[in-house]
Amino acid sequence: MLTSKQRARLRAMANALDTIFQVGKGGIEDALVKGVSDALEARELIKLRVLDNAAYSAREAADALAQATGADVVSVIGSRFVLYRPSENNKTIIL
Repeated sequence: MLTSKQRARLRAMANALDTIFQVGKGGIEDALVKGVSDALEARELIKLRVLDNAAYSAREAADALAQATGADVVSVIGSRFVLYRPSENNKTIIL
């Protein structure tokens, strides 16, 4: 669980990030969960987007992916959201 100061710092870091995954009408499948988990291990902080034709809202997709990957939801703004999970091998973000 992140404190509000940690969440604010991660939000600031996420401003410069590009969106690397999109949740579309296919929903949240095993392949997407695996890809997000691998990206979190490599980068620790990732930005995702929910497309207009998806069955999920951004908040629902963020909560579902966070639960599936063991990550924390940093922020949800519009159709984009940011996830954070400390890496076990490549720890680069010190909170």
